[in-house]
Amino acid sequence: MNEEPIDGGDGTDACGDAGPDAGDACNDAGADDDLDSAMAPGFDPTLPQACPGQCAPRAPLGWSEPALLWVGPPDQAPDCPASAPSVGYEGHADFTAPPHECPTCLCDPPDASCELPAAWRAHASFPCDVPGVIETSFAAPDGWDGACSSTNAVAAGQVCDGALCAQSLEIPAPRVLPGSCAPRVVEGPGGPEEPGTGGSFALLARACTGTLVASCGDPGTTCTPAPPAGDGAPPEGFLTCIHHEGEHDCPATYPDRHVFYSSAEDTRGCAPCGCSEPSGATCSILASAFSDVACSQFVVGVVVSSEAPFCGAISPGTALGSKSASVVSLEPGTCAPAGGEPVGEIALRGAATFCCLQEPPVPA
Repeated sequence: MNEEPIDGGDGTDACGDAGPDAGDACNDAGADDDLDSAMAPGFDPTLPQACPGQCAPRAPLGWSEPALLWVGPPDQAPDCPASAPSVGYEGHADFTAPPHECPTCLCDPPDASCELPAAWRAHASFPCDVPGVIETSFAAPDGWDGACSSTNAVAAGQVCDGALCAQSLEIPAPRVLPGSCAPRVVEGPGGPEEPGTGGSFALLARACTGTLVASCGDPGTTCTPAPPAGDGAPPEGFLTCIHHEGEHDCPATYPDRHVFYSSAEDTRGCAPCGCSEPSGATCSILASAFSDVACSQFVVGVVVSSEAPFCGAISPGTALGSKSASVVSLEPGTCAPAGGEPVGEIALRGAATFCCLQEPPVPA
């Protein structure tokens, strides 16, 4: 095959005139011509090559570029594949926690007491409540403890406005001082639970990213890493997804929505136990009156309940020289327990939305 000589610029054969030392230069010129002729027409080595991964729809404004997402049990999480070797995100889903058990609230009986009545009175009639009839005080001293007392004695035959002063004796009802109830906590079989105990995420989400400088024929798509061959939806493999912080709806191009969280805050607890005001308390006293000042000559003795005063007839004009009283029964009543109900909640924090292609990705 004849070769065309290389023109030296003046019409002469430059290689032929150059002598033996010009052999390499002339040979190189021929090789460059062969390389240029081997390149495809229009080839530009500065432009990206065809996508070696997959061409996925471009992410809307505000969303991340597509990444490979794996979701499954944490102990089965794979490493990121070679096509997307960097972990770009890790989150969690499917938080479960055992029910929070609260203790039972009860109330101890109230520390009630029975206050002895002090305002005893003699009436110049029977019954005691006749309008206009004179009353004569036979009251006990302040702070009386029920011991024999001759305070405010009424003399025998004492006359009040023309009538004998002592014809009946009134003893007021004793009064219950209710006190208060102390709450009592009855723990469940497992003992007390501290707030924020128990619970875990069942699923781990891991997003893997990589950089592919390559082009796709459709301007509405972008070149993104393809999952390893044979991978399908999690937990067996990877999905192609875009990501946005917070909770968002998914665009039509990536309709498969997943929401993951960075942590869970368990603020569950129990309301403190308390007790209502006491109710239903009653007491009774044994009240006795005597004609002498030493509580030895008995006139009348009666049990008086806190639910009603007493008024009884006595022999007209009998002396009321002394009195005594003692508590014979006390029912302290009850308090209704309050509190102990569950309060607080489990709050998932750090939400992130992943929107994925509905079908498993297929390499380009």
